[in-house]
Amino acid sequence: MAKRDFYEILGVAKNASDDEIKKAYRKLAMKFHPDRNPDSKQAEEKFKEAKEAYEMLSDPQKREAYDRFGHAGVDPNMGAGAGAGGFGGAGGFSDAFGDIFGDIFGSGRARGGAQVYRGADLRYNLDISLEQAANGFDTTIRVPSWDECDTCHGSGAKPGTSPTTCGTCGGHGQVRMQQGFFSIQQTCPKCHGTGRVIPDPCTTCSGSGRIKRNKTLEVKIPAGIDDGMRIRSTGNGEPGMNGGPPGDLYVEIHIKPHSVFQRDGDDLHCEMPISFARAALGGEIEVPTLSGKVSFTVPEGTQTGKTFRLRGKGIKGVRSGFPGDLFCHVLVETPVKLTDKQKELLQEFEQLTAAGGAKHSPQSKSWMDKVKEFFE
Repeated sequence: MAKRDFYEILGVAKNASDDEIKKAYRKLAMKFHPDRNPDSKQAEEKFKEAKEAYEMLSDPQKREAYDRFGHAGVDPNMGAGAGAGGFGGAGGFSDAFGDIFGDIFGSGRARGGAQVYRGADLRYNLDISLEQAANGFDTTIRVPSWDECDTCHGSGAKPGTSPTTCGTCGGHGQVRMQQGFFSIQQTCPKCHGTGRVIPDPCTTCSGSGRIKRNKTLEVKIPAGIDDGMRIRSTGNGEPGMNGGPPGDLYVEIHIKPHSVFQRDGDDLHCEMPISFARAALGGEIEVPTLSGKVSFTVPEGTQTGKTFRLRGKGIKGVRSGFPGDLFCHVLVETPVKLTDKQKELLQEFEQLTAAGGAKHSPQSKSWMDKVKEFFE
């Protein structure tokens, strides 16, 4: 299959400037980069095609050969005199390719050539009660922040002095190392990517140009938020380097244990101790909910472990259309510290129950039958 015209691939005219060619390639590389299209063979081919076109047109000698002879002028197998280089020349493929990766992974270049980095994200752990999580509320938090140094006004240099251009990288923040055929760029070890050095640093900020302070932020906790969820506060993370954007602050929610309820998603669970007499006779009881007390009737002969479901008495989650339910788990409580009269009455009750046979204790009868079968 015949190769497409390089200018057509990049979508530029034949008299396009170097900046126009570079800009067009950056746009295509960002769109079709394999990291952004991991499962697309078509995107991979388009990325390779754009890469080859830019490699040829960004090099003056190769571009001249291509303009005169077409693809034959830059194909080493055709024997035409394409110029050497392409990867290592100033403004060549390696520069643009490095910029592409910078845009994809969060770093780029400042106008002066120094590397630009996005600030790191921060996390703030916020402990709240179950009631606060269910109803939502507004609160304020204090987080560490970096402000411009009042002494040097952000320059990092002692008053009366100023930063100087880094002699190692020439102010670009990057140094290039040649390793055989490839030219590799890395952050300047002298200025650490800033493109400048400070011979006489400010004593207040130690040359960083900023000082650490605490700032107060207002945070809105939405109703129904659950344990482990995070609230994003854009731009309140650490500041970027060399003019890069700041990171974000993530407020991570931790719900404190509750004395009555246990949360399971939008549902609530609680244990409901009732007396032996109430379980046997049945009757109306009151149970707590997050919105107040409610009453319901316990049927006669309720056994321990029985669960009652109160619909809509749970929590309405952040992404839920309806509130969850409250599950009350019955716990029949055995009386303790009985008086002589109480013991006497219970003994009389036990005798009357035993005289009535298995109809008063169906579970005991069933269990004894199983025990007999086991030993037989």
